[in-house]
Amino acid sequence: MELKKILNGIEGLKAKGNLDIDVANIECDSKKIQKGDMFVAIKGYDSDGHDYIDEAIENGASVIVIQEGSNISKGKLSDDITVIMASNTRELLAISACNFYKNPSKKFNLIGITGTKGKTTTSYMLKAILEKHGQKVGIIGTIANYIGDKKISESSRTTPESIELQRILAEMAKEKVDTVIMEVSSQSLKLHRVDGCDFDIGIFTNFSKDHISEKEHEDMEDYYNSKLKLFTMCRTAYINADDFYVAKLKNKGLNCEIKTFGIDNAADLIAKDITVTNVTSDFKVKIAMKNERIKVSIPGRYSVYNSLAAISVALKFGVTAEEINDALGNISVPGRSEIVPNKKGLTIMIDYAHTPESLENILQTVKSYTRGRVISVFGCGGDRDKTKRPIMGEISGKIADFTVITSDNPRTEKPEEIIEQIEAGIKKVNDKYISIIDRKEAIEYAINMATKADIIVLSGKGHETYQEINGKKHHLDEREIINEIIK
Repeated sequence: MELKKILNGIEGLKAKGNLDIDVANIECDSKKIQKGDMFVAIKGYDSDGHDYIDEAIENGASVIVIQEGSNISKGKLSDDITVIMASNTRELLAISACNFYKNPSKKFNLIGITGTKGKTTTSYMLKAILEKHGQKVGIIGTIANYIGDKKISESSRTTPESIELQRILAEMAKEKVDTVIMEVSSQSLKLHRVDGCDFDIGIFTNFSKDHISEKEHEDMEDYYNSKLKLFTMCRTAYINADDFYVAKLKNKGLNCEIKTFGIDNAADLIAKDITVTNVTSDFKVKIAMKNERIKVSIPGRYSVYNSLAAISVALKFGVTAEEINDALGNISVPGRSEIVPNKKGLTIMIDYAHTPESLENILQTVKSYTRGRVISVFGCGGDRDKTKRPIMGEISGKIADFTVITSDNPRTEKPEEIIEQIEAGIKKVNDKYISIIDRKEAIEYAINMATKADIIVLSGKGHETYQEINGKKHHLDEREIINEIIK
């Protein structure tokens, strides 16, 4: 595509060189650059793309985009290289990607889901309902990217980098999907990954403390305002009326239409007569002027909220109560309240809970129906919010009958130090715990102490099949570990 067309709509650019050349591809990773490509240098938390400009040129880049104010050596910036200077290269990358792939998000319904918890489960619920209604649905999120049941790529993060995102959306447009459901993280909004996307609908599931660290959000205000950006980009918003921070959206003077769902407060869609068992949740909602009972194959009050979010949006597409029940009655989401079958007949649940509120939700839910003990196995990720570690230790100590504290993704931190910070919280409430750094050994300890009346809750990893230690991902699938131990 002609460079001028790629840069269409981006203001305040300074350029040196030929703008009438054709660009073969756009990349922000110098290693992926090939002859005739455009390299966009992005300053990240751990590395600076401007340091790799020479490598990009060696690999064949004909256009280099730099951030205004960046110190770069002229190096191999010869006269035949076109140089573009932008005030924000992340914004430029996103809009350029939209232009390069011919704005694919305008070719189908695009639904964005944000919130501290529930993004993945809500997206899978909505996908299942819309497919029952006869739609072809794409999904982009934490677990993987799908068109229908076909996995088109793995996910390295909740929301892909903008250039990768537009590639995926273009593939979905080519496959003629009717609707794409995208998990939209606060980081993706803050770092402009979804700039230029044409969102029809935005969903705000809930808001609580998470992602506060040097490499994420400096404080809760920054975290909240980042999520708020989605609702300046969509035409209709569906929000949780029972969440204080989410409900504040109504007073922000946004141009989008706002619809609400909830349990306790007045809302456009309200769940009543809620019953939760060890394997299901069911409730009544008004659909087409009739009170309909909906049954969901995921237990817990939080499951009701996720269902309400999905149903609210699905109703806009004209779905029926029968289609909703057919979809949600058999819904299964990897790593979300996932029961792992095993030859010992133990009840072992894997859940992605990695925040204080989500850990409290899952432990309280299983506590309400478990005949024996609740055995909690969890850790906290490294290079992330440190303040939540003692809080989560205290929560597990209060609710679970026994806790095994272990490693999550320690990343560049020492796992011993993370565990000590968790211990500081659990020691406040009881001493019924043990600390085992190796996650596999921790799971084995829990299995060996459990009876068939107990439930083991493995929190934090969920769908992940790796453990990140010192910048490297090592294979770790809790389902495999469980069956190896029991075998």
